[in-house]
Amino acid sequence: MDFEEFQNQSRLYVIGALEPEELEEFERERKKSGKKAEDFISQCYLLHDAFALSLRPAKASAAIKERLTSMVRKRKQVTHARNAAGFL
Repeated sequence: MDFEEFQNQSRLYVIGALEPEELEEFERERKKSGKKAEDFISQCYLLHDAFALSLRPAKASAAIKERLTSMVRKRKQVTHARNAAGFL
């Protein structure tokens, strides 16, 4: 693995998207590259954190709200049915 490929893998590493085999190879290259690798990974984490902090929570769509409401209603029906049948 050359350093350019390591840089690409670092971005995936930071978000937890490396497969186990890729992770093993990545860790070997990380040790081999030393401080240069650690500095780049640190930069990736900083960018990742900055990006995550810059996002605003999305408003829940009507479909998501309806699905959640439906799930709550179903759970209440099951709970009431069990209570009525004497299953406490």
